[in-house]
Parts: sequence; structure tokens; C-alpha cells
Amino acid sequence: GRANADFIDNAGGVNCSDNEVNIKILLNGVVADDGLTVKRRNNLLARMTDEVSEIVIKDNYRQTQSISITESRAPSMVKEHMRFIHGLEKTVGLDRSLEFLPTDEELLEREANGRGLTRAELAVLLAYGKIELKDSLCIPEVTENSYFESYLLEYFPKPLRKNYVDNMLKHPLKDEIIAMCLANEMVNLMGTNFAFRVIDEVGANIGEVAQCYVMAKETFNLTGLCESIEALDNKVPAEVQTKMMFQARRIVRRATRWFVRNRRKDQSIDEVISFFKKGVSELQKNVHKTLEAKEAQGIEKDIKELVAQGVPEKLARQVGYLSTMFSAMDIIELATQYDLPILTVAEVYYKLGAEIELHWFLNQIIAQPVSNHWQAFARAAFREELDYQQRNLIEAALPLTAKYKSPETRIKHFLADHDDLLSRWSEMVSDFKQSNTHEFAKFSVALRELQILVQRSHRLIK
Repeated sequence: GRANADFIDNAGGVNCSDNEVNIKILLNGVVADDGLTVKRRNNLLARMTDEVSEIVIKDNYRQTQSISITESRAPSMVKEHMRFIHGLEKTVGLDRSLEFLPTDEELLEREANGRGLTRAELAVLLAYGKIELKDSLCIPEVTENSYFESYLLEYFPKPLRKNYVDNMLKHPLKDEIIAMCLANEMVNLMGTNFAFRVIDEVGANIGEVAQCYVMAKETFNLTGLCESIEALDNKVPAEVQTKMMFQARRIVRRATRWFVRNRRKDQSIDEVISFFKKGVSELQKNVHKTLEAKEAQGIEKDIKELVAQGVPEKLARQVGYLSTMFSAMDIIELATQYDLPILTVAEVYYKLGAEIELHWFLNQIIAQPVSNHWQAFARAAFREELDYQQRNLIEAALPLTAKYKSPETRIKHFLADHDDLLSRWSEMVSDFKQSNTHEFAKFSVALRELQILVQRSHRLIK
């Protein structure tokens, strides 16, 4: 179960050939236009050998890395992978018997025994997933969006980018190269079924998912974060790197869903990234100052464990606080809406949420076991609803406490002045704490009560 499939281990040769063919198509066009002699073309090809090798090696490195990250969580992803397999059977004609993939019954048996798909089986899903994703991304929403031209340009070695950009943009396989590069990146960095899962959960189309993925990736500097983690190869245990990579995947996956739901569709990808990236960076550097003390202590403990295993403290802190950063987009929008410092809004957001135990309630949602994909959808919906209601509550709390300056004073007076509104929610939380297990209906009822609390709070705004 530790071995990759042959087509993964031998992918470098195929990848190199693809690069060579596409480079030669580009340069042959330049030669035909009298922009380059055949001799100079051949010399240029020879000079780019090492860089092409580096491009191929990096792509294959991240491909096997992607399998490793997914393999580390495979036992808990059995039903998720089962649904993905069903999707591939419909879209690209995946034949389980031909590819030696287990049946649903065999997968459920593995799940019961704490096992998931093997590396070789995950490799098959990765290959089919890339095929399906590349085909689905070859659409105008992607290939004709100027933002994605960077994927085309960065596909080619630097000497070509310097002199032949116009020729690249006229490449006969331009659309296919953009789709292929984007599909490879999404699968390598985010996992085999990332796009399928987002589409499944929020009902978006693939063009929306692609655009929102790059918004999330750039907003949270996923590439830079991954490179920092990869720089620790042979310096820290691979298991530590894998866990950090998963945290990076997780924040970008959740942010992608947020952008699908909430982004302004009249803004370009660059405009969205520009709006959020600076605020996210500011919050990342200071989020530890805005959290409730007990929550911050728990994260600091995790950070110390990473440092003890050899992770540089700066990187350990960045990864450690990722779990708190999903709310960054809501916080930045609220700070802009009320013309307040981001850290002021963040402190009210986090500490008021902790005070009325929204964070505790979130943990109950996360811990809720699911037995099928409909329950998984319900759990994801509960989580999104809680996030949405917390944002709306803070949206009311900020103007209701506008005469107070410090976050602590704002929270104190909001709780004191609106105790009648909060009492029903507090009773609901107390009832939840009477049991260690919860039915899905309980979450629906509790979230309905929270919604009523939020609506009543908004009515008090003058």
C-alpha cells in the first residue's frame, strides 16, 4: 500500500515530452515568421534543458506530495472518495474493475476497519481527476480571462517569457495549456477531489470555482506557504510537513467556498485579491492579540510543539493560527463598512463569539459524525450558517456600541445592554451541554434561535 502507481513514478518522462512539444510548437511559429533562425532555435532549446528539467521535477514532486497529504487522511475520507469515484464513473468513464479500485462494499468494510484507499488507488483517482478537471477548465471563463494568462506564460522557460510573449498568446494550444496548468496546480496543491467537492457542496460551476480558488490562493499566499513548508524537507519529520500542508489546504478550501458565496461579481480577480490580501496579512501578524485568552493559549501550545519538532517559529505561528483566519474576509469587509481598524473588528468578532460560546458550538458541529454525504452536506451547511450568523451579529454589535472605543468596552456593554436577547441562546447552549451526542435536528433548532437573536439585534440599530 506504500507504492505509487507506475504512471506516477514514470510521469517525468511524459511531462518532459509534453513541455518539449509545446515549446517546439511555439518556436517553430517564431521561425516561420522569420523571428528566429533554425540554428538559434536549436541553441535556445539546448540552453533551456536545465530549466525544463526543474519545471518537470517540481510538478512531479508536488504530484506525489498531493497523494501523501490525501493518504494521511484517507481513512476519514472513505465516503468522500466514494462519492468522487461515482462522479468520475459518470464524467470520464472510470472503470473500477479495470483500474483495480474497490467496490462500495469493500470501501465501507475498509472504513469500518480504519483504513482508506491506498497510494496506488489514490494515484488512479488523481490521474482521472486531472483528466476530468483539465477538460472542464477549457472554457472561456478561464481561458479568456486575462488573469489566467499567467499560467500560460509561467509554463514556458524564462528565456521564452522574455522575448516571445505575443507568440505564446497565439499558441495553437493556448487554451489547453492554461487548463492543464491550472488543473495540475489545483490537484497538486488542494487534492484530487477539491474542485468536485466545492461544486458538490455549494452548487457552483467549474468556472466560478477556478476563479474563487485563485482568489483564495493569492489572498492567503498558498504558494509561498507551501514553499516554506517544502523547504523543511529532510529537516523535520515528513508527517509534520504533511499536517501543515493539510492546514494550508483547509484554509484555502474554506476561503474558496466563501468567495463562491460572497464575492462581488462585478470585481475582477485582481481587484478581489487586492482588497483582501493586505488585510489578511495584517490580521495574520496580529491575530494572537485579538483572540480570547484560552483559545490563544491552546494555539500557542500547538506552535511550541511544531517548533520543538524543528519548524521555524515564524512558520509555526503562521500555520498555527490558520484555523482562526477563515473569518478574515468577513472581518475585513466589516472593518471597511464601519471604517474601523481591522484589529478592533477582529477582537470584537473573536472575543464576543467566544463569550457567547459560538466557538464552542462550532466545535460541536465539527465533531458531529456523519454516515452519508447528505449528513456531510448538512454539517457543512450548519458550519456556514454559524459563520454567517456570527458575521451578522458583529455587524449589529459594532453600530450598537459605536460610542465605545475599545473592543473590551464594546463587548461588555453589548452583553449588558442586550442580556434579554442573549438569554434564549444561552439556554440553548446549556441544553446542548447536557449531552455528549447530538441529533442533526438539534443543530437546526439552535441555529434558528441564533438567527432570531441576530435579527432582533439588527432591529435595534437606529
